[in-house]
Amino acid sequence: MSDIARPRRSALYMPASNAKAVDKARTLDADVIILDLEDAVAPDMKDAAREAAVAAVKAGGFGPREIITRTNGLDTPWGAADLKAAAEAGPDAILVPKVNDAADVHAYQAALHAAPIHTKLWTMIETGKAAFHLWEIAAASRTTRLTGWVMGVNDLAKEMRARQTPGREAFLPILSLSVAAARAHGLTILDGVHNDIDDLEALDAVCGQAVDFGFDGKTLIHPKHLEICNRAFSPTEGEIAWSQVVIAAFAA
Repeated sequence: MSDIARPRRSALYMPASNAKAVDKARTLDADVIILDLEDAVAPDMKDAAREAAVAAVKAGGFGPREIITRTNGLDTPWGAADLKAAAEAGPDAILVPKVNDAADVHAYQAALHAAPIHTKLWTMIETGKAAFHLWEIAAASRTTRLTGWVMGVNDLAKEMRARQTPGREAFLPILSLSVAAARAHGLTILDGVHNDIDDLEALDAVCGQAVDFGFDGKTLIHPKHLEICNRAFSPTEGEIAWSQVVIAAFAA
């Protein structure tokens, strides 16, 4: 499937250390599966999770789902080993945390020198510094593997000491500017996770907000969020009908 046509409505984090969860991911209605080595994995499980993620990527069986490995950062005890292993396994993309500026992008680009050409670089946008370097981070895509961004609202909230309100008022400026910078440089951009697993009404509202902002999709932490997310980021019947009218007009 070409990168242009690939839907990324829903991107589900799966702890790579949980073999049952990873196996279940092969059957879920998610456009993207993120094998997580970072937040979802305890320190004493990092090495095992890395090995499991590599095995899962090599085993395949995920069908049309895009497979992304999220590593720990280069500034952690596990980052270098994560990146080396992930690069050798060759998932569709490798997602790296806490990128602050273009220099960080180039550092990760160098760390992935051995990765196959199809393996792209995605970065988390989740720090205050990144908020003031969005344009240069996006522009680094011209000379690197960078093709996608994922918003990390939880870490942003910690740095900003901001409250996560239903309307996400504290984050509206960076969300909007991130979409603008991503669009200007042709990057995919996914919204951050919804933390309340059981509040599906709130999830529906925040998905609608993300669609209004122009996000391509949303990252998720639980399979029960998939249906709502996929529906929100799919074209409506009216949008499909209008596109058919436009196509017919150009064909006439």
